[in-house]
Amino acid sequence: MPHPLDSLEFCEQVAGLPEQLTAAHEAAGSRTRDAPLPGADRITGVLVAGLGGSGIAGDVLAAVGLPSLPVPVVVARHLRLPAWVGPGTLVFACSYSGETEETLAMATAAVEAGAALVTVASGGALARLGTEAGVLHLPCPPGLMPRAALGALVAPLFVVAFRTGLLPEAHALLVAAQEQLARRRDACLPAREGPANPARTLATRIGTRLPIIHGTGALGAVAAYRWKCDLNENAKTPALWAAHPELDHNEVCGFERFPAGLAGACTLVELRHGYEHPRLAARVAATRELAAGAVAEVCTVEAEGEGRLAQLLDLMYLGDWTSCHLALDHGVDPGPIEAIRRLKAHVERS
Repeated sequence: MPHPLDSLEFCEQVAGLPEQLTAAHEAAGSRTRDAPLPGADRITGVLVAGLGGSGIAGDVLAAVGLPSLPVPVVVARHLRLPAWVGPGTLVFACSYSGETEETLAMATAAVEAGAALVTVASGGALARLGTEAGVLHLPCPPGLMPRAALGALVAPLFVVAFRTGLLPEAHALLVAAQEQLARRRDACLPAREGPANPARTLATRIGTRLPIIHGTGALGAVAAYRWKCDLNENAKTPALWAAHPELDHNEVCGFERFPAGLAGACTLVELRHGYEHPRLAARVAATRELAAGAVAEVCTVEAEGEGRLAQLLDLMYLGDWTSCHLALDHGVDPGPIEAIRRLKAHVERS
């Protein structure tokens, strides 16, 4: 039953992520079975062109594949295509709407550069570009909000990485992630009351404070950034994010002279997972101690699931649900993103 505050039934879309990832996995598998994709031995680099919720799919691929991908994965959130992109580059152009100006510009340039282009979109100009250029187009199901389409955007990238031989374990990673997302969803639904709902508990602990999200390593960095975006768009609240070990070289100094008005007005959320480098645990503990006088409390979240993709998506999905609970707890409609609409209208007029 939709929540009365949720005018666009956004929480219903969030709840559908496990099935969305499964369907996208199957659809991409079918469409790529006989696709003329380059083999791993012909690929010198991977570029993912995308912004917002579409671009973060590339971050997921780069972070999950970090220990095993034989070539670099770069996520480009620009208008201009990097000069190094050429015939040896596998380029994913990802835009859920298919109308993102920056992604379209980079996709057009990728065709001109002779790169192996794969377009991922629900339609729009990007889908037309892919069809007209004769490249592989992997469609997303229509009717979703881009920030709720993570599964539809992530699965095509992993399936192509599997088909090209870049990431042989991608199929197994997707299956394990689908199973974990279903378990996490069942624990976090708004109808589930009490302390057994981890998202509701985290939302209550954050309350009206400023959330500071810290992740560990490559996986934690992507998860922390996603939490920050979720809190901004869904709960309409500011949020800060950073990742170990980088934050240990700069952000920790900021806790020494925390603004008087913010002291005790922040909640630190630590995102932990089972694939952390062994040296990170000491850094997390030391940072928690340094932040003790500046934040009201520290919440620690442990990822669940088998495999790097399952644990990363599990952390991200918990952030989705926490931001939804935080919005509803404070009378905020999680669906509309009026500020972005107004910004786009202003840009179009300029």
